[in-house]
Amino acid sequence: MGLTERIADYAAGTDHFLAALAPVTPENLDRHVPDGWSARQVIHHVADSEAQSYARLRRLLAEPVGSIIQGYDEAAWAECATLGYRDLAIENSVAVFRAVRHASLDVLGRIAPSDLERYGEHSEVGRYTLDRWLDVYTRHPHDHAAQLTEAINASR
Repeated sequence: MGLTERIADYAAGTDHFLAALAPVTPENLDRHVPDGWSARQVIHHVADSEAQSYARLRRLLAEPVGSIIQGYDEAAWAECATLGYRDLAIENSVAVFRAVRHASLDVLGRIAPSDLERYGEHSEVGRYTLDRWLDVYTRHPHDHAAQLTEAINASR
C-alpha cells in the first residue's frame, strides 16, 4: 500500500472514532464491561493518546534521528483522579481528539516516503520509526471505537 493510501486510512480512523461517538448518551457514558473502561474513560484515553501521538510525530520529523520518544503509563493516567477519566465531561476530550488528528493529518500530507524511516528511541519499545507511528495511530481509533461500542452496549 502506498503512502497516499496509508494516509487516507489514517484519516478514515478519525472519522470512524467520531462516528462511534454518535450513540453515546449521558445514560450509557459510564457503562462498562466487567474490568473494562467505560465509554467516558475510553474517550479521555483516546484524547490523551492522540495528544501524545501529535508530539511524537513532530519529534520524529524535526528532531535528530534517535531522539527519545517518551512513553507513558496509560493505566496510571486513567486511574489519576485529577485527570478525571471517571467523571470529567467528554466534550473537551472529543475536541482534542478531533483537533490533533486533523493537525497531524496536515503534517502527514507533507511527508515524503523516505520520512517513514526516521526514528526515535521509544522509552518502552526501543526503535520507533515514523512508519510504525503511522501503523499504530491508524489502528488506534478503530481499536478504541470497538471498545467504546462494547462499553455503551454493556448492561450497567
